[in-house]
Amino acid sequence: MSDNHNNILSSMDLFIEKIQQLRGIMLGMSFSALILAPLAIGISLYLITHPKFRVLIESEGEFALLLTVLLTVVLVTSGIWLVAGLQQFQSLSSWNRRYCGYLKKRDDLDKEISSKYHLDEE
Repeated sequence: MSDNHNNILSSMDLFIEKIQQLRGIMLGMSFSALILAPLAIGISLYLITHPKFRVLIESEGEFALLLTVLLTVVLVTSGIWLVAGLQQFQSLSSWNRRYCGYLKKRDDLDKEISSKYHLDEE
């Protein structure tokens, strides 16, 4: 029973370590959303509000319509990406705090057990 318990704990520790490694990738994605999405929104808004854009819309019918649709899609997609990036960043911050707390509790428990049963003397 003790070996099974140790295997489960070891497996959980390995699983948590793998998630912690993936956290770096997810953090990179979150930062890209926080940087690239506002940039795309800013460029799209600049293009839409530029005075020459109105001239383009009036002179180029089908192309202007396609450009307007594409800029709208960029705005909506970037907005969604920005919100998702913020949520992911908050989630990762929360995960990191809980993970650090878990590591501290685990180390404290290991030290307590070792000192209680004099395992650190060997």
